[in-house]
Amino acid sequence: MRLKALLLALFAPVLLGQAEPRLVPDVSQRQVEIRYSFTGAELLLFGAIIYPDGRTPEGDTDIAVVLKGPLEPIVVREKQKVAGIWMNVDRVRFRSAPSFYAIASSRPLSRLVDERTAAIYELGLDNLQLSPGGGADTATLRRFEQGFIDLRRRSQLYAEDPRGVEISEGVLYRARITIPARVPVGTYTAETFLIRDGRVLAGAAREIRIEKLGFEGFIADAAERWSFTYGIVAVALSLLLGWGASAAFRRRYG
Repeated sequence: MRLKALLLALFAPVLLGQAEPRLVPDVSQRQVEIRYSFTGAELLLFGAIIYPDGRTPEGDTDIAVVLKGPLEPIVVREKQKVAGIWMNVDRVRFRSAPSFYAIASSRPLSRLVDERTAAIYELGLDNLQLSPGGGADTATLRRFEQGFIDLRRRSQLYAEDPRGVEISEGVLYRARITIPARVPVGTYTAETFLIRDGRVLAGAAREIRIEKLGFEGFIADAAERWSFTYGIVAVALSLLLGWGASAAFRRRYG
């Protein structure tokens, strides 16, 4: 036992030196509340890199931060003009597309990791695993994937910032990610990856809750829980408002 303890004491510095660093991440808001006046928000994702021997290694150390929304099935339709009329001519179903995806990194991803590593960790919009429903060939799937990602980018639900992470003294990091006004609600995951020499050395995650409160929350909850009643009430209100507008118009100009 004494010999074992002595060997552990002698080789402890070596073992610690071989240990990988770890991340201690945090976010500025664990909960984002959407009310009637919500116009968007900005999340600050920050943290520290803890090295086992307390020394910052020489060379480049990089960070990539990913904010991902709840997964959802989605159908992407392609429209074409047929006989002068725009029609849906083809469609592809994806079983698990993130409702929101934003990534920020300290350098462009192509300079941090190879294609295989990027695909494993889903780093970048081109490496999202959308899980197609099947039935379409590879070229068609790729076309629909690119079209879907382009639509999400234009609606600000997908984003990439290749220089959106600042690293101080090789230890502290921070990144800012914009949350648009029409962001989907649910539980989001903020993932942080420590990258060095093309390898992901460490990863850590934090959860963020985005939810509607007040009258907006009541309407969203009612639409989900009592969808049939909600539909009837919505139609009735539309008819009532239309009748009221028509009656006011006749009274004024009739």
